[in-house]
Amino acid sequence: MRRFVVLVHRVPRDGNFTLNDLAGGAGRMDEIARAVSTAFTVSNDLRRDTQVIALFGGEGSPASGRRITVSGTRVRYLNPDERSTAALLKNALVRAADFPREFESSPGLVVGPVDVREELRRLAAEPGGVWLTEDGTPWRVSPPTGPPTTFFLSDPYEPTDDEKSVLAAAKLSQVSIGPRSLRTSQVIDIVHHELDLAEASER
Repeated sequence: MRRFVVLVHRVPRDGNFTLNDLAGGAGRMDEIARAVSTAFTVSNDLRRDTQVIALFGGEGSPASGRRITVSGTRVRYLNPDERSTAALLKNALVRAADFPREFESSPGLVVGPVDVREELRRLAAEPGGVWLTEDGTPWRVSPPTGPPTTFFLSDPYEPTDDEKSVLAAAKLSQVSIGPRSLRTSQVIDIVHHELDLAEASER
């Protein structure tokens, strides 16, 4: 299972944004939707061995965050275009705004309240984690060893100091995809490509 944990900073956690302004008032929901689509879609199919966890933090208490988990084994209604994916995520956030526990808002998409800091700490403590950061060791120089299970990365905004401290304390492998700043979705695409090549070479 390949898992991507995406830190989301400015998307309104209650889903109070319009699909007509995903790159502005929606806090770059365009890139979050694009990252989710990229994580799963291939030509005429979906990656069933993939999971995306989006942690919606931002303003307010970290304990009032939202977590959306999308699982390739069950997900439906996921298309390559960012607008329809953003609609799925928005619907989940709106329905979860006043709901006290997690639930499945659509097949394969689970949403619920979360303390972002504590959830990030829990996920980072699991074995096989890789922090994808521009300050890391280049992938081609030192690719992740073993079968990494979880990749941590941020939306178009830098992780907060608090998030960085949690990831650093977990002593994760820090890996850079390349010498240039890339979009979140591009990073996910390249990680999939590298892992696909590695798996093909082992056959």
